[in-house]
Amino acid sequence: MWTIIIIVAAVVVVAAIALTMRTITRRRHLQEQFGPEYERAVEAEQSRGAAERDLKEREERHESLEIRPLPSTVRDRYARDWANVQEHFVDSPDQAVGEADRLVTTLMSERGYPTENFEQQQRDLSVEHARTLDHYRIAHEINGRAGSRDTTTEELRSAMVHYRALFEELLRDDTDSPDEERR
Repeated sequence: MWTIIIIVAAVVVVAAIALTMRTITRRRHLQEQFGPEYERAVEAEQSRGAAERDLKEREERHESLEIRPLPSTVRDRYARDWANVQEHFVDSPDQAVGEADRLVTTLMSERGYPTENFEQQQRDLSVEHARTLDHYRIAHEINGRAGSRDTTTEELRSAMVHYRALFEELLRDDTDSPDEERR
């Protein structure tokens, strides 16, 4: 009788330890994958478990997307387009910020990210670009106010800097593009 109780207790303890280790491993993975976005999700969900489920869902959705590298010729074209947007800033800062937003959105689309709405864009980008996502949020918020008397030229300049952070990360590709594979 005591032997059965001890065996059952041991099995329960081992199961509890395994579950705890699995939770710790999953949490560590999500924290490393999402960086600052992990804590943002915890705050938004007001529950660590709910936030972790949300982040896992983001990963699963991201896996279903067809994110693709850009050929070097396309990357060069986008770099030229960005330079043009920056040149427009001198004469029309608020319009240039709008152009920067559209260019980032177009680049996202070309890479394979859905661009139907800003909230979903943030969720999709958070999987691979969590460390620059706050730049995008700030730039998008300023762009929403651009053209009104509530924005200063310095804020618009800041929006351009923030857009550039995400733009450069989306433009840079850590995988070989089809052009580079042929070389």
